[in-house]
Amino acid sequence: METLIRVDVKEAPEKQDVLHNRWHPDIPMVSWVKPGDQFRVECIDWTGGQIQDDDSATDIKIVDLTKVHYLSGPIGVEGAEPGDLLVVDILDIGVLQTSQWGFTGIFARENGGGFLVDHYPEARKACWNFSGIYANSRHIPGVEFAGIMHPGLIGCLPSKELLELWNKRERALFSTNPERTPPLCALPSGETAHMGRMKPDAAKQAGLEGARTVPPREHGGNCDIKNLSRGSQVFFPVYVKGGGLSMGDIHFSQGDGEITFCGAIEMAGYLDLRVKLIRGGMATYGVKNPIFKPGPMEPNYSSYLIFEGISVDEAGKQHYLDVHIAYRQACLNAIEYLKKFGYTGAQAYAILGTAPVEGRISGIVDIPNACATLAIPTEIFEFDINPSAAGPVGGVAPGVDLAKAG
Repeated sequence: METLIRVDVKEAPEKQDVLHNRWHPDIPMVSWVKPGDQFRVECIDWTGGQIQDDDSATDIKIVDLTKVHYLSGPIGVEGAEPGDLLVVDILDIGVLQTSQWGFTGIFARENGGGFLVDHYPEARKACWNFSGIYANSRHIPGVEFAGIMHPGLIGCLPSKELLELWNKRERALFSTNPERTPPLCALPSGETAHMGRMKPDAAKQAGLEGARTVPPREHGGNCDIKNLSRGSQVFFPVYVKGGGLSMGDIHFSQGDGEITFCGAIEMAGYLDLRVKLIRGGMATYGVKNPIFKPGPMEPNYSSYLIFEGISVDEAGKQHYLDVHIAYRQACLNAIEYLKKFGYTGAQAYAILGTAPVEGRISGIVDIPNACATLAIPTEIFEFDINPSAAGPVGGVAPGVDLAKAG
């Protein structure tokens, strides 16, 4: 497998021209491939090395989120034209030999927060060891699971018109509450923009309008689909000549929703890919967002506990078919349950973000309550977490917790 893009985890991302951290149609391709080609792409972790393998969460507290995500690419595909579908086969995913560990972060409220920021507003961190396909953490005892490695972020470059649309609609949202913490969205930030191989003068201007990589959009991007692992196939809309495929934010494992925001096990890694084209595929299939086809590789867990949440918030207020609130309640219910086995709330929160939990919208028509569910594989624990007449038996000893900021 030819390595098309190589990275250096010890080198500053800004010094590596095969990386970029904004979406813009004018970012130059770093390499070109032909339909049918197979190749390897190396990726640094999404923060560009800002997080360390230690027992302090100060780096999580002060991480500069205007710099992320650092992506490898863009890669041009010969013959790709706007309106085509770029077919990407994910043949393999692995850990870089120069960086064999991962991390999970709960971000502080003032620095982005997470899904449960009102309950967990302070920065915390867990570091993970990799044992083949398994992950375990000194910060979360009593749990080990097989990872579903996947790119949290992968997509093609936007056209000029699409970029303008993104900026217009996101600025309109931001203006409705510009003082909100966390903010409603991440607007362009030129000072920390890294525009790959773009020449300095052009990069300065492009950085002022380049879209941040935080959300998923029509081109793909930060979708965080945990089952997009080995053997998966993605059909990306092509918006610029050559497509401009970029990727990064590789996860060793993640639960549905990545609820702590930095909720997966983040790592540096590589992707082995194969590309093909479907000419005019966007119109032929009515596609404006990517289509994902998961592969056959995933952990074979067979026993789950499923926690339910409905559209009633923590204060007891009734909402109408609100799936956001329903999933939050399912997560909070699962956390309270795991606390009975000795875990702190922060540890339980991190487990839900990293272990291969299954999230579902289980009911969306029974007014006024949407029903969301979260399924935890019971086999990932060293003890039995199933309810019984004897009460919680086993569990973890107190005294260990996620790393805190100094």
